[in-house]
Amino acid sequence: MSAPLQRVCFQLQVRPDRLDEYRERHRAVWPDMLAALRDTGWHNYSLFLRPDGLLIGYFETPSLQSAREGMARTDVNARWQAEMAPFFVELEGTPDQGFVQLEEVFHLD
Repeated sequence: MSAPLQRVCFQLQVRPDRLDEYRERHRAVWPDMLAALRDTGWHNYSLFLRPDGLLIGYFETPSLQSAREGMARTDVNARWQAEMAPFFVELEGTPDQGFVQLEEVFHLD
């Protein structure tokens, strides 16, 4: 039996003046970026955006550390992160490394 997947929830703040462009970019995520995410352990990945730019992300992975390290080794991730970083407020590093991870306090299985 395999180990349960780690559920990861995170937040970032999208610049309010770039919300429409941010939405548009995620309607057309590059196919090689989608493949890289799947191949490196980012499963059941969703992003939720509030009108003021609060972004909540959720995904499941065998290991957050391995998922991040796997993406860091891909060329497509470096390109995507460089293009997406200007969309965010108060970001330290790249979006995939600089997000604020939220603590899970309840889960109904």
